Amino acid sequence: MQAANHTDAVLQARIEDAAAAAERQNTPHFVGFLDERQASLAKRFAETCGANFLLWGGHPDAERVYFGAFPFWQEPDPALFPICGATATWRKCDALSHRDFLGAFLAAGIGRETLGDFLLEEGRCVFYCRCEVRDFLFAQVAKIGRVGVKLSPSVEEPLPALHHFQPIEAVIASPRLDCVVAACTGLSRDKAAALIDGDCVQVDHSPVHAHAYTVPEGALLSIRGKGRFCIDSVSAQTKKGKRKLVGRKFI
Repeated sequence: MQAANHTDAVLQARIEDAAAAAERQNTPHFVGFLDERQASLAKRFAETCGANFLLWGGHPDAERVYFGAFPFWQEPDPALFPICGATATWRKCDALSHRDFLGAFLAAGIGRETLGDFLLEEGRCVFYCRCEVRDFLFAQVAKIGRVGVKLSPSVEEPLPALHHFQPIEAVIASPRLDCVVAACTGLSRDKAAALIDGDCVQVDHSPVHAHAYTVPEGALLSIRGKGRFCIDSVSAQTKKGKRKLVGRKFI
């Protein structure tokens, strides 16, 4: 917990420094790439200090994003972010995953903080990175694993889906966290409660330890060892005291 608090404090300082520098130097300043939890914290820190900012990752549904602080007179503009998109293509008979691309790029010698989202479909991956590393990747990477790939600086619409989902429907007693975790994982409420007590459950990127916490519609649950889930809706209580949960598991 102390390590997490230190890391969060460092991020807060970087966000506040970027906001102050944008005003002082009258030009945008950027921090990134940030993961979903970091982005949520960055938004909170920026709102607290009154920054003029935008979170952007190269496409509208990005999970990994840059934080951009702008002078107050300037409308935040995605075109000013130091983010480049690129496309890798390969034979459709070969299967490649997000992990394959990430591993190959890290093995080429660049840091995870320089890489944004990877959007994959059969034979194509659209990815986002810091502009200064794109040419380096083009020069260093000709294969992902044992599969030959062709890298191009162009990005064509429509983009591949960022995620694929498995639908979830369940009948629950209430939207309490232990009930929702049990429904998502197929575990008993006692075992779901043990996961909560073991610091294994996050709601919208923050740990929650209260079994009775009410899970809001639209919440993102991360359950260590069980996956990630989006809670789309929880119906009103029926006469029999039950509710219908509808959600999705990330696959």
